[in-house]
Amino acid sequence: MSSSKQNSAKDPFVYREFGNDNSAALERPTPELPPSQQNPRVQATRAGRKGKTVTVISGFQSKPETLKELLKQLKTQCGTGGTVKDNEIEIQGDHKQKILEILLKLGYKAKISGG
Repeated sequence: MSSSKQNSAKDPFVYREFGNDNSAALERPTPELPPSQQNPRVQATRAGRKGKTVTVISGFQSKPETLKELLKQLKTQCGTGGTVKDNEIEIQGDHKQKILEILLKLGYKAKISGG
């Protein structure tokens, strides 16, 4: 098998005018807004989690590194686990009020949504 056939199996492009890889240029940049300009929503939900309650904080316009730092701080304050999924922070358990207070102290314009 020729080398061009082997490369085409790994390369998703059929034709490229220039030889360099521009995948970094194709990625959509994430805007990094200061906390005072962000309006995150805090909501407790059980949907799709086998009956376990999870507090979801959505509406962030931050880079993943910033969300990971905030996640670490929230997990420490709440004394529980959590994760970042699809630009949302999930904290195990119902901690709406505590998370709302923490976000307000950090300068976010957070609100509780849902029931």
